Amino acid sequence: MFNIGDYGLRHLFDGYATLIRLHFENGRLIAGHSQIQSEAYRAAKSHGRLCYREFSEVPKTANFLAYIGELASLVSGESLTDNANTGVIKLGDGRVVCMTETTKGSIQVDPNTLKTIGKFEYTDNLGGLIHSAHPIVTDEEFLTLLPDLVYPGYRVVRMVAGSNKRELIGRVDCRGGPAPGWVHSFPVTQNYILVPEMPLRYCVQNLLKAEPTPLFKFEWHPESKGFMHVMCKRSGKVVASVEVPLYVTFHFVNAYEEHDEEGRVTAIIADCCEHNADASILQRLTLQNLRSFSGKDVLPDARVGRFTIPLDGSPMGKLEAALDPDQHGRGMDMCSFNPAYLGKKYRYLYASGAKRPCNFPNTITKIDLEIKTAKNWHDEGGVPSEPFFVARPGATAEDDGVVISMVSDKEGGGYAILFDGPTFEEIARARFPYGLPYGLHGCWVPKN
Repeated sequence: MFNIGDYGLRHLFDGYATLIRLHFENGRLIAGHSQIQSEAYRAAKSHGRLCYREFSEVPKTANFLAYIGELASLVSGESLTDNANTGVIKLGDGRVVCMTETTKGSIQVDPNTLKTIGKFEYTDNLGGLIHSAHPIVTDEEFLTLLPDLVYPGYRVVRMVAGSNKRELIGRVDCRGGPAPGWVHSFPVTQNYILVPEMPLRYCVQNLLKAEPTPLFKFEWHPESKGFMHVMCKRSGKVVASVEVPLYVTFHFVNAYEEHDEEGRVTAIIADCCEHNADASILQRLTLQNLRSFSGKDVLPDARVGRFTIPLDGSPMGKLEAALDPDQHGRGMDMCSFNPAYLGKKYRYLYASGAKRPCNFPNTITKIDLEIKTAKNWHDEGGVPSEPFFVARPGATAEDDGVVISMVSDKEGGGYAILFDGPTFEEIARARFPYGLPYGLHGCWVPKN
């Protein structure tokens, strides 16, 4: 929801969270939607105005003293939004939680009714105002990063399934810059947690400002360089910290370990949706830009960025394109893969690519990282949400399953679409009786 009364929000990441449910039953699709009842949403509806700090928005204050008071509540985290509009995850114990980058913005929902159950409260004393919007979640655990803006670095924490208590695994200190880099997501392997340190860094001054800056809460510091840190899951020790070429990414895909003939880990490979170290992608996601497409090609180029992180003590790592970006239209974001391959060598990923000219990723693509090709689906004027992969029960092949996405179409409507995993041919689509805004991230909740 991008409007409160007569006021329109400014950025794609500001909108009040809407949940969409797709329920598959005996060849039929039953769909529904609901607004998440966050404090930020309820306050905005009640007062007819913005009441909490969103991604690019700050509540208007009546006078300077009120603004000082608002800043004090920012330091405590009270004025930060709990608008859980980024992603939805299923914990190992079956609870479903919607999330955003503020720690307070973790909200439990009922996946069957879409009703808001309430805050997901962390029962530890680790604190932390912000965390990675995309944790790593398995049946056994929940892993996330807590950026430290005071002593620049990241705390790496774990929460076992069934618990609300996070436990510290270890800490990574930043190697460059005045603040930690933005960590919207991060990857893991079977034995290691990778902590990215981007030169797109949090900026306290920008956080305090009442009006958005060109990079919102961040600043681009190319002189501070980019790094990738590798932490052992068991010991919490940092086993490698290497400089890598400058990069900008929201979403990591997956990572895995490479071994020598004697079984020793020699390097880690990590893939992400990389925007060619161009931070302007943040500004491209303002609603004004997204709503004013003139037919010119304005989407910045992106690729599947592949990091090679050596574990032999070398100070430098590599960042290269995993395949020719022209294969997917030089657009790349909103990615998924078969979750059975988390932290393992994998072959296929599914993402949003580009059919140009465009101002936003507008295709669904299946990428084969082994033969370095892509199959692309496009519906003229349609904008698909994140495609996510669901394996067929009992499947043995990596791509044996279906790919699910929701598409907002050019006529103002929308539909759900399913693809066959191996062939990437359309299986079915189901049209909604109302329009859909652009969708971000989803998860699969099995019946049993």
